[in-house]
Amino acid sequence: MAKAYWINTFRVIRDPERLQQYAALAGPAIRAAGGQFLARGNPVAAFESGTCTRTVLIEFPSVDVAVALYHSPGYQAALAALGDAAERDLRIIEAIEA
Repeated sequence: MAKAYWINTFRVIRDPERLQQYAALAGPAIRAAGGQFLARGNPVAAFESGTCTRTVLIEFPSVDVAVALYHSPGYQAALAALGDAAERDLRIIEAIEA
């Protein structure tokens, strides 16, 4: 089974404090589901339609695990804490198998 990558780009952050509350809840839920943070922060360069806003890259054992985590009670609690404090673009893609 191929690994999966969760790519979360924050288009707008309206409330950094609520973003921190989200992160405090989301991080443990993500790690408990087998997610491994590979990169997070603001891009050092952006091209074409890219923006220099906070981006998070997380590796999961599979697409099914990543999607299940998104719908899990723990992650949904994190989203409730975030509320409208940010606009995000979240994508889950399957890795290319070697």
